[in-house]
Amino acid sequence: MDDKVAKRIHDIQESSTLQMARLSRELISQGLDIINLTLGEPDFDTPKHIREAAKKAIDDGFTHYTPVVGFPELRDAIVGKFKKENGLDYTPSQIIVSTGAKQSLINIVLSIIDEGDEVIIPAPYWVSYPEMVKLAEGKVVSVFAGVDQDYKITAAQLEAAITSKTRAFMYSSPSNPTGSFYSKEELSKLAEVFARHPHVIIISDEIYEHINFTKEGHASLAQFPSIKDRVVVVNGMSKAFAMTGWRIGYAAGPEWIIRACEKLQGQFTSGTSSISQKAAICALTSDMKPTDDMCEAFHKRRELLVAKLRAAKGLKYGVPDGAFYLFPDVSSYFGKSFNDIKINNADDLSMYLLKIARVSTVSGSGFGAPDCIRLSFATSEENITKACDRIIEALGNLN
Repeated sequence: MDDKVAKRIHDIQESSTLQMARLSRELISQGLDIINLTLGEPDFDTPKHIREAAKKAIDDGFTHYTPVVGFPELRDAIVGKFKKENGLDYTPSQIIVSTGAKQSLINIVLSIIDEGDEVIIPAPYWVSYPEMVKLAEGKVVSVFAGVDQDYKITAAQLEAAITSKTRAFMYSSPSNPTGSFYSKEELSKLAEVFARHPHVIIISDEIYEHINFTKEGHASLAQFPSIKDRVVVVNGMSKAFAMTGWRIGYAAGPEWIIRACEKLQGQFTSGTSSISQKAAICALTSDMKPTDDMCEAFHKRRELLVAKLRAAKGLKYGVPDGAFYLFPDVSSYFGKSFNDIKINNADDLSMYLLKIARVSTVSGSGFGAPDCIRLSFATSEENITKACDRIIEALGNLN
């Protein structure tokens, strides 16, 4: 048998976050005391009222195939969410429900990108963005913003990156991996650039919308009338409602893009889980207090993590405004060593912390930031305290 896999599979990289999470699980299964800071999901259970809605859906017989674009009641709920929370007007025909926000994103990319099309992606970025563009045979144009810019690109950087071949711009706010949050004022400057380049479609990943520690509240490029007809907003249930395993995402945008996504999804997965959709309707139309309580818990954990890591003098980072990640620049440790372990880059440091500190982190290389590592604070305060103590000791041993 010929065991040769397709070239497209060779060309894409395995998700570094999933890779480190798998390695952590393997070491834990061997009995090692590993504190896992790779997690990209809330460590909370789905709220009870949402679980009860799913049970009722099963009892009521909602166990059959669903429309490709999602139940009408769910799309109506999503329309209502956008109107109430974001001041955005959509019709149900501008909404598609998918099996997770990741599917929503790849649907859009495969629907609008042809071979050679350029896609601007601010770095640091989520690990899957460039791989999605590669699958579509597009060209990634990475625009880097370091810790001194709070990991956010400027309007001037955006303007310089746009060419006649630019087809799309893809970003997240709040950001994975940095936790950085674009304010409405910052987005308005980007919107002015996009207004001068009507050939560019904007893919706005807003999955961390409700994990937001600012008083200003969430801002979206879709809020600017001059470009709204070119913005596709992607969101989902995983982060705000602790529904990662339910696999529910959605996209809202120009009807022609949504119809293309429907056509594509119809051949890949068709409609997503009927039970998950019923649970999502409940989540979007119910009290947001569980979400607010979860966000407050993350806020406290952020404060704890930042305070503890001040003792590690070689780390350089901004305080994240959202999500549940800290993304320190660790380049001051490059060139140092401990016993026979030499730290040449963030990959080495991440593996050193796993081996010596028994703390699992993710190297920034997969996020387009090879001088950084990602620490998730989607874990208990006890774990955060223990992990920081171990990290500080391990970093202190480097010389």
